[in-house]
Amino acid sequence: MNLDTKANIGRRVGRPRVLEGGGGSLAAVLNLVRTETATTRLEIERCSGLGRAVVADRLAILGRFGLVADGDFGPAVGGRAPRHMRFVAETGAVLVAAFDRWYLGVALADLSGRLVVEHHEAIDPLSGPEDVLERLTTLFIWLLDERGGKGRAWGIGLALPEPVAGGAWEAVASGDPALSGGEAWRNFDFAGELSLRFSAPCWTRSGTQMMTIGELKAGAGQGASDTLFVKLDRSISAGIVSDGALHRGAQGLSGLIGHSPTGELSSFTCHCGSKRCLDVMASGDALARDGAAAAEEGRSRYLADMMARNGEIAANDVGHGAQLGDAYCAELLARCGRLVGENLAPLVNLLNPAILVLGGGVGLSGEILLASVREAVYRQSHALATRDLRIIRSQLGGAAALIGAAQAVLDEIFSPELAPAWVTLGSPRLQPSFLESLAVLQDRRRKETRSASPPMAAPPR
Repeated sequence: MNLDTKANIGRRVGRPRVLEGGGGSLAAVLNLVRTETATTRLEIERCSGLGRAVVADRLAILGRFGLVADGDFGPAVGGRAPRHMRFVAETGAVLVAAFDRWYLGVALADLSGRLVVEHHEAIDPLSGPEDVLERLTTLFIWLLDERGGKGRAWGIGLALPEPVAGGAWEAVASGDPALSGGEAWRNFDFAGELSLRFSAPCWTRSGTQMMTIGELKAGAGQGASDTLFVKLDRSISAGIVSDGALHRGAQGLSGLIGHSPTGELSSFTCHCGSKRCLDVMASGDALARDGAAAAEEGRSRYLADMMARNGEIAANDVGHGAQLGDAYCAELLARCGRLVGENLAPLVNLLNPAILVLGGGVGLSGEILLASVREAVYRQSHALATRDLRIIRSQLGGAAALIGAAQAVLDEIFSPELAPAWVTLGSPRLQPSFLESLAVLQDRRRKETRSASPPMAAPPR
């Protein structure tokens, strides 16, 4: 059924058509109902500035697309009880994934951002990007089968291990040599490959930025318009929320605080070339490295036992040792917290956040780290900047990146720039600019297939 046919269902002959140029008003009405800013016809008229007949027409069209439906009646005020409209979040679905060198998480969310099905698993750190893509594809198909079919994916969100340069449908810009085959990862276009396989637009952000969005929507940052999220894991990075919006920077690379210089010098070199980086002094990899040295030199009985049992030391071993009272582990974790806090203090002075959230495996390791970060931030920041500042741990853990990825996709789909382009078609999968991008990807794939095919043998004479 084409657009004109849908637009004229139920219309009387000679009635003016309202869809020409109506994408903006359709999107406006949809977003008013979706965000529950206005849910009755009278409220929608007042908020949108549209007339009664236009609002009724827009709601009817959105209803035919399955985007809105009648809700409950509200209390009567001097007349008939008003009928509320509700957004039908089950009409579409969003696929999301977050992964790094060791971990893969996937989920399917409805159009409200609620995670409906969620799955986490370990992955081989030596896996290349092709293996991760194949596993993602398998898991996404499974998620869609659980919810009724491949055609319902409206968009895909990926939280990638490294910062992502550019915007939608861009390749990962990974500079981490610890990823197996760094060059292969750097040039691998996850977004394009998944768009081809699922015929849905795909957006990518760094894992830290997705976690920041997740905390803002459903975690510790709810209700705070200015938030600083810090991911303390194998590396250290930050996400910044200013006036309720994620700050990504000119190239989408904001938050690389792991490469901020500390006042201490390490005997190890960061992959950026510095020996003073916060990453090389206080990251999860640094904790594991220093913990392993302490185990071998007999400075920590607990870590020596862990080394004998497992053959290696991980950052969470240091956290567990500190919680069990091992003096060396407690000292190492406190030093990590102090260095992180000293580097965060200038950001607190600069950004004046209401909440500072610690996440990631190391960030959730216990009270010793949290107390050390707090002490350093409060000691080195201006008193006015920290007067009302709360420094807390993440409430979402591993789900933060998935929730954030779902919200990032929905923010794009329902944005004032994109929503008018697809709302008259019923799905962002049909948006013209995405179909053009998909055609380019398909053409590129055909050329790559032809160039990879072996040349045909000459016919025998």
